[in-house]
Amino acid sequence: MEKLTLRKIDAASGIPYELLLLADETVDAIDQYIFDSDIYLLDDGVQNVAVMALYQNSSTELEIKNMAVIESHRSQGIGGILMDRAKVIAKESGYTTLVVGTSDTGFQQIKFYEKNGFIKKGVRKNFFIENYPLPIYENGLQLRDMILLAHDLPE
Repeated sequence: MEKLTLRKIDAASGIPYELLLLADETVDAIDQYIFDSDIYLLDDGVQNVAVMALYQNSSTELEIKNMAVIESHRSQGIGGILMDRAKVIAKESGYTTLVVGTSDTGFQQIKFYEKNGFIKKGVRKNFFIENYPLPIYENGLQLRDMILLAHDLPE
């Protein structure tokens, strides 16, 4: 794998919507959290290959609001690299829990998070119906509920 560099950017330098839209459906949905999030870009020396947005829910809980990898770089361990960095960032910043939400039809994403130490902790009923203007489909099913997963960070 080529050399990858993770860097934190600020909204003033430009929001990488093209990457964020790989994991969220609309710019309007992204705008609900992105200006209050820390944004990280992962590049391979040629192009940005991944993005991650981290949002402070409370003094103890950090949420992964968005994590996406461009198609040409998927299935190469980049998601795992981002996840490891998110855990380090959260721990070094004094958080005790890292959380993420994904669709109830996102079977692959749920499996990825569970593989990375997350456990299911709740459901936001009708989240995708109430927060998006048009129906969204994944794996042939309409997104309805958001599955919440949490990872407790070691002391």
